[in-house]
Amino acid sequence: MHALILWCGFAGGWLLVAGPVYQAAVELSEMDVERSEISALAEEVTPPKRTSPWWWLLPPVAYVLRRRESEAYQRRVVEAMTPRHLEQFVAFTSKATGWLFVAVGALLIATKETYELAEHLEWPSWAVWAVAAGMALLCSLNTAVRMQRARALLERRAAPEPGA
Repeated sequence: MHALILWCGFAGGWLLVAGPVYQAAVELSEMDVERSEISALAEEVTPPKRTSPWWWLLPPVAYVLRRRESEAYQRRVVEAMTPRHLEQFVAFTSKATGWLFVAVGALLIATKETYELAEHLEWPSWAVWAVAAGMALLCSLNTAVRMQRARALLERRAAPEPGA
C-alpha cells in the first residue's frame, strides 16, 4: 500500500507540473498582444552598446555595467511603446510570471515526490535527477504537442474546403 501511495504522489506531482505549463501556454497564446508591433518597437530602439569583455576580469564590475546597459535599454523600449502596447506587455508578463511561479512550485513538489519514490525503490541518487529531467521534458513535450494539434485543427477548420 505504501508503494501505491508513493506512485500516486509521483504521478500527482508531475500532473501538477504538466497542468500549469499547459494552462500557461493556452492563456498566453489567447492574450490579445500585438507581438509583431511590440517587437518592431524594440528593434527601432538603439540596442545597448556592448561592454568590453575585459571587464569580466572584474566580474562584479562587469555585472553592474551590463545591468545598467540592460536597464537603460529596457527604459528606452518602454518609453517607445504606446500606452496600449505597454498595457498589453505588462499584462502578458504579469500572467507569465504568475504561471511561472505555479509551475516551478509544482516542479519542486514533483521532484520531492520523485525522490521519495526513488528512496523507497532504492534507486541511486542520479536516477532521481534523470527521472525528474525526463518527466519535466515530457511535461513540456505534452504542451508543445497539444498546442500544435490545436493550432492545426483550427487552421484546417478555417481553410476553405476544396471544391466549395
